[in-house]
Amino acid sequence: MSLFFAIKYPLRCPQPFQRLPELAYNLWWSWHPEAQALFEQIDANHWHKHRNPVKLLRERGAALKRLANEVTFVAAYGAVMQSFDEYMNAPDAWFMQVYPLHRKSPVAYFCAEFGFHECLPTYCGGLGILAGDHTKSASDLGVPFVGVGLLYKNGYFTQRIDAEGNQVAEYPAFNLESLPLLPLRQRHGRQLQISVELPGRRVWAQCWVVQVGRAKVILLDTNVARNRHRDRRITAQLYGGDREVRMAQELILGIGGVRALRALEIAPAAWHLNEGHAAFVCFERMRELMQTEKLDFDDAAEAVAANTVFTTHTPVAAGNEAFSLPLMDKYFRGFCERNGIELSRLLNLGLQTGDHGYKFFSMTVLALRLSNASNGVSKLHGHVSRALWKNLWPDIPETELPITSITNGVHADTWMAPEMAALLERHLGKNWRRHLDDPKFWRRVNAIPDLELWGIRQYLKIRLINFVRARLMEQLRRQGASPRETNAAANVLNPHALTIGFARRFASYKRADLIFSDVRRLEKLANDARRPIQIIFAGKAHPHDRDGQVILRRIHQMAQRRRLQGKVILLEDYDINVGRHLVQGVDLWLNNPRRPMEASGTSGQKVPLNGGVNCSILDGWWAEGYDGRNGWAIGKAVDGLSEAEQDHADAAALYEVLEKQVIPCFYRRTASLSGKQKESRERSLPGEWLQKMKVSMATVIPPFNTVTMVKNYAEKLYVPALRRGEFFNGARFANAAEVAKIKEHLRENWPLVHFTHAEMAAPAAARRSSRNGHLTAPQVEISADVYLGELHPDLVQVEACSFEPSRNGTPDVIRAIPLQAVQRNGDGVCHYNLRLAEKPESAKRWRIRVLPKHSALRHKHELGLIHWRDLA
Repeated sequence: MSLFFAIKYPLRCPQPFQRLPELAYNLWWSWHPEAQALFEQIDANHWHKHRNPVKLLRERGAALKRLANEVTFVAAYGAVMQSFDEYMNAPDAWFMQVYPLHRKSPVAYFCAEFGFHECLPTYCGGLGILAGDHTKSASDLGVPFVGVGLLYKNGYFTQRIDAEGNQVAEYPAFNLESLPLLPLRQRHGRQLQISVELPGRRVWAQCWVVQVGRAKVILLDTNVARNRHRDRRITAQLYGGDREVRMAQELILGIGGVRALRALEIAPAAWHLNEGHAAFVCFERMRELMQTEKLDFDDAAEAVAANTVFTTHTPVAAGNEAFSLPLMDKYFRGFCERNGIELSRLLNLGLQTGDHGYKFFSMTVLALRLSNASNGVSKLHGHVSRALWKNLWPDIPETELPITSITNGVHADTWMAPEMAALLERHLGKNWRRHLDDPKFWRRVNAIPDLELWGIRQYLKIRLINFVRARLMEQLRRQGASPRETNAAANVLNPHALTIGFARRFASYKRADLIFSDVRRLEKLANDARRPIQIIFAGKAHPHDRDGQVILRRIHQMAQRRRLQGKVILLEDYDINVGRHLVQGVDLWLNNPRRPMEASGTSGQKVPLNGGVNCSILDGWWAEGYDGRNGWAIGKAVDGLSEAEQDHADAAALYEVLEKQVIPCFYRRTASLSGKQKESRERSLPGEWLQKMKVSMATVIPPFNTVTMVKNYAEKLYVPALRRGEFFNGARFANAAEVAKIKEHLRENWPLVHFTHAEMAAPAAARRSSRNGHLTAPQVEISADVYLGELHPDLVQVEACSFEPSRNGTPDVIRAIPLQAVQRNGDGVCHYNLRLAEKPESAKRWRIRVLPKHSALRHKHELGLIHWRDLA
């Protein structure tokens, strides 16, 4: 990957700190505490208020002249810069070692939001946080990686909660000069801008770069002087505006993102669409190939799909991005006319039919059809996605649909408290980060002394409580509370009580208020003199989500109840900083979505990094993460209930698990038997809870971190896609054209293909042995005659399939065994045969099918062509 621009830093620092701007403008500092401590030493108050090194150097840089004479600061600066240089120039990163031939084959990762740090507000929730963590681990692993997104001048929104519990959305305009990002410039110094054609006008976007360790992320911003006023607002707000604004944003992201990479002379070897918002990337790449390489529509589609991968994050049809056909017509008719493309062919790539025959364009369908591989973000979500999109592959069993899964993870260094990381260094060794994906290594947490681990947990909880108290006091002052009420906030929360955290988007399916289903019961738990609990909530509801805002208001009202005051806290303006404090400080993380609405969820994965434990519905990642020992499950994995039935059952299960398992476990104290002095110190330790903490760390950390996740993406999706791209792009895309021709040949002839005969019976030799009284192993012979017409037998495969009922009642293929082509007759019929060690009466469990076969197909069901026949 070669970025032709030279990065120039607008800040200047005195000797010997001239490289501080280089550090401030690289978000490497955001997951390296020693770098943050360096900036804190410049001005602690400014750092604690803003946590933004660029703003710090702009406003407090004069302090560096004084610090130049402080030996300890100069030494700390030198040590941090040495660590930074070693990281940036490390020759032994994982990807470079495992895939040395592809070390300069960049992956382009498109996403509508990126959450790196609270000082750069280009994120809303889980999707953006995941994208940020993905980018950081790609950097850590040495994956050649460039992200592409949008730069939102007003961000998502700043949340204020008034005295009645109403959410007030504010949209401050951020000063881009004070953020850790830089405008990209061309060689002659002019700012780099790209343009995208919208109906009746051309819209320009400024290109910015965010440096994330070794990775770079390009952000596009339409707030430039040469645009009309309304177009300057296209990228003002994340997920803001009407459908036309959303359409314009996704055109800038997809089409504009490709053009930005071209302007920067970056030639991605693989293209990753992280959710459907970015799917217009495919249209722009097809346009390029049709214009520059003179490929036809089908050939261009093949070439684009060859090295595109797609990740879906949405478990319900209504949540997937879609546009009306009239809106698509308005925005793409000119695109098609300029480039000689039939609009109907373009629209058909994403066409879906909804209720009452309503037709619309689905961004998810477009991405599924034009990608080499697609994945959900947990094992359960993979199942849900296959069920959701099975209409794209009719007659294909769900279990075989070409949507796999790679479970989300979290970036360990971003979310782990420095104190916990230091504890791991002492007991697991300084290189513990090199073993993040090694389950065997993490069993060693069992050897960490209980006293040390509990001491860290208590320290982190007290830090959280102090953070909550300060934030709550500020919140009350702004709401106009009395001095008495405000001062009372300085004493909320008990550092010895079981502390529960709930923080996420306040979407209605996440049921933030489920625990208030029986308020009297909750009040009893919160006010138990010997075993109290306390709960800290944080989260934003989308400004247009009235149901989510009702839930937020209800939690606010619950927090004002006399018997819950100071024991139930609602923090406003949930962001990365609030989330960091919560996941590091709480004892128990609560998650109770309606199953299976949680695609993955990652907040609960951050808690075990800090010794916390999960209590969750068996949904998303927890459905595969829970093992019966590492936390608690709320209820059972039951599908098919109505919302009311599920809410009632889950609320009852939540109270049951808290009262009978979680609370007793936390408060049960076990005396040590190893000496009087040690016994006196350890008698107050919750031995059973500590064991639960260690099992949680050992079993959750290795499979659910972004090192594991990005390695899975590299091995299962990126490298296969870039290799397939190399093949398809070979000989000036001749291979893509050849594959497109083969597919068209298959599609044209497939309506004629059918079974003329198929049966399953005992072979003749076995029948003779039976008549002669000889015992033979059970055998059956499957034979079939298939009319292929003009198709060569090498282009099809006949398979015998064994079925068994699945959990949802539909049959699942558990075995698919190819039949051997025996002979082809002159009438277009080919005879196939297979012998199996099965009893003849098992025929009811078997069916036979014929489907296309070719080495260039990315999946056996890519074309969705298949014919079935029952065996008689």
